Amino acid sequence: MSEVNYIKPYLRLSGLEPLVVRPETNFINIGERTNVTGSKKFARLIRENKYEEALSVARQQVENGAQVVDINMDDALLDGVQAMTTFVNLLQSEPDICKVPLMIDSSKFEIIEAGLKCVQGKCIVNSISLKEGEQKFIEQAITCQNYGAAVIVMAFDEKGQADTEDRKVEICHRAYKILTEQLGFKGQDIIFDPNIFAVATGLEEINNYGVDFIEATRRIKQLMPLTGISGGVSNLSFSFRGNEPVREAMHSVFLYYAIKAGMNMGIVNAGQMVVYDEIEPQLRQLCEDVILNRNNDNNEATEKLITFAETVKSEGKVEKKNDAWRDNTVEERLKHALVNGITDYIDTDTEEARQKYPRPLEVIEGPLMAGMDVVGDLFGAGKMFLPQVVKSARVMKKSVAWLTPFIEEEKLANPSAQAGGAGKILLATVKGDVHDIGKIS
Repeated sequence: MSEVNYIKPYLRLSGLEPLVVRPETNFINIGERTNVTGSKKFARLIRENKYEEALSVARQQVENGAQVVDINMDDALLDGVQAMTTFVNLLQSEPDICKVPLMIDSSKFEIIEAGLKCVQGKCIVNSISLKEGEQKFIEQAITCQNYGAAVIVMAFDEKGQADTEDRKVEICHRAYKILTEQLGFKGQDIIFDPNIFAVATGLEEINNYGVDFIEATRRIKQLMPLTGISGGVSNLSFSFRGNEPVREAMHSVFLYYAIKAGMNMGIVNAGQMVVYDEIEPQLRQLCEDVILNRNNDNNEATEKLITFAETVKSEGKVEKKNDAWRDNTVEERLKHALVNGITDYIDTDTEEARQKYPRPLEVIEGPLMAGMDVVGDLFGAGKMFLPQVVKSARVMKKSVAWLTPFIEEEKLANPSAQAGGAGKILLATVKGDVHDIGKIS
């Protein structure tokens, strides 16, 4: 069953928030906020030894749809080994957080190893590379292998970080041959990071960085199909730091094309993802021109994006509401709320729909299901990611919760309508399977 076919009934029937990593998953979100270099709040809590309070940051990432939690304690003011050990040990006792895999992230291998000693189950190490030569690379890879961890391999060798398509592919293939032929790594335990660099900086020599990553990803997946491809997505938009609307649009556009090329995971802020189709059309076009290096002679595309960015810069982190969609039909409003994860008006709109339809159940089977069909289609097309799907699930759950008392009231008021109407369900599985607990074998 495909991920899209799986996720639709799951959301419809349960309204729960899915945290599923399957071979068919189009993209795995790695939560980036439990990183002292990427979150001021998390860094402050760790420096103040408020580790239990810092767990809330990890919990929020999981609730927002992160399928892996990245933990990084690289800070000159911290004892990185002690901080990693303390936090990972605490996190392992939190069932709401430890249900997803961990990524142990550090530029210092002693901090990585401290995390590996605490992790229960399989984790991911971010990262190892050939920058200090093959011998060091092999030593670190063996340590990760001994702990049963998967590894992220940076496209970085003795000559430096790979910045062109050919260099990215060359370094990744060299590392792959060492890991698989000399150390016996499985391809599935190798994830390459071909380096996402900033674009739109005004320097013409970096204009092709987005294309280089996307095309290198395509070639790496063709050459080494069992491996994964990851990257720090926020690096792409570093030139626009402080301008969240533009950064979020750039990330969504970049992922849309990178995922089609074979990128299947990335370090993102799971709570700040925008649906590709919901990006303002002019902004989406400008982002595509910059990221795909189109119409960019003499930095023309870059200059246009910079000029446009100034028009939204004043928004900062303040959400600019456009309530024009409120003038649409109730069916269109419910669909818009589901696709965009908006709960502000869902009770009002659900009640309006209940008044319009003969039975409350028809609201679920009609406009709400239609909205979730759109969510599923966008997810399958790579234009929507799990964090947005999680928000859609919350809207669906809230709407169904509003309708539930009316559905129950209808049953009580007309019990004869239910007589003989309910069929029996036989739920079974193969005897001996791990899922046969509580079922008929």
